[in-house]
Amino acid sequence: METNLNPEHSEGKVAEAIEEQTAKLPSDIFLWAALASIGVSAALRIVGQKHMSLFVGQWPPTFLILGLYNKLVKLEGHD
Repeated sequence: METNLNPEHSEGKVAEAIEEQTAKLPSDIFLWAALASIGVSAALRIVGQKHMSLFVGQWPPTFLILGLYNKLVKLEGHD
């Protein structure tokens, strides 16, 4: 694994702490969260809560990107 010694590109303490904690989470948690939010969004739409359905329906891409970030941190590590 390559270590970046360039201080211009080093991670901050907050980012390092977040990465250290999120790396402990299994990656499939984010996938299940995305699938659950899709289901909740569909259920809200069925019961007539259109605006809340649209709000919850925007969560899956965020969960999936967080899962991707989590996976990258696990594979590549941080500074």
